[in-house]
Amino acid sequence: MKDYIFTTRMLVRDYECDIEGIVNNANYLHYTEHTRHLFLKEHGLSFSGMHKKGVDAVVARMTLQFKIPLRCDDEFLSCLNLRKDGLRYVFIHDIYRASDNKLCFKSEVDVVCLVDGKLANSEEYDEAFGF
Repeated sequence: MKDYIFTTRMLVRDYECDIEGIVNNANYLHYTEHTRHLFLKEHGLSFSGMHKKGVDAVVARMTLQFKIPLRCDDEFLSCLNLRKDGLRYVFIHDIYRASDNKLCFKSEVDVVCLVDGKLANSEEYDEAFGF
């Protein structure tokens, strides 16, 4: 596994699996979103608190790569790196099955901030993330 700035451990729940017995592809988006929200909390930011201040971080683009499937009761590590490109925060997500550290999923998620409804830079996010 590579080095990451944030990692959290999660468990696949049975209702996240489809008829084939594997995690439905849409649930990987939930995993990455939950990871980003935990990352925010670790850096002293609240997603809902920022919304109340008029700052909304919204997904602008996603690229997804499904490698090997997760199954019911699998534990997995949701790992995160981050870079900034102009106004975009680019979150690099990798998900590994915990039992053997096999890469299951990769994505890049571009997030931009709307400040009072307009595309803008967020000083709070920049400060929290060290940009």
